Amino acid sequence: MLPNRSSLAGKAGSYVRVAYGHEEPILGCSSMSAEVIQLADFRARKSFAISGVDLAAVTRSAGNFDAPTRFHFWTGATGKRYVHTVYSLFDCPPVGMANYVLVRKDGHAKRAVLAIGRVTADSTSLNLAEIRQRGAALGADEVHIHLLASSAHESKAVEVDLRTAQFAAHAT
Repeated sequence: MLPNRSSLAGKAGSYVRVAYGHEEPILGCSSMSAEVIQLADFRARKSFAISGVDLAAVTRSAGNFDAPTRFHFWTGATGKRYVHTVYSLFDCPPVGMANYVLVRKDGHAKRAVLAIGRVTADSTSLNLAEIRQRGAALGADEVHIHLLASSAHESKAVEVDLRTAQFAAHAT
């Protein structure tokens, strides 16, 4: 469901892709049609179009490639599920306060948890450096980032819940 125009009108950075194909700021116009787009997909298609590469041909040739899942849910010992965004170790963006799960993929779908932690530095680049250093030392190839903890206390609770669930799974 799209937000109504009145809730977005006048807010900085409020853009939609309109029917004729480019992005425009939301103004007080009486009618328009819009679609929600994934910016990363849009940019990828645009870069292929600019370079003259046939995106369909590239997709067909990569048919056996197992693309990573964008989101993964980890369940804590309390039964609460936490959504994480999945990145390769080298594609992980700088993050503020966040929880992370360092993972090594075994085969096509099996994931082995190597570490569960959180970063709390004010500097996003320091947090990224900490995640990458620890991931590289452990042999991780994926980083699962959880950004929905609203405070340092809640972030610590998420970390403890996920760690407890992992230890309980290995103890049985």
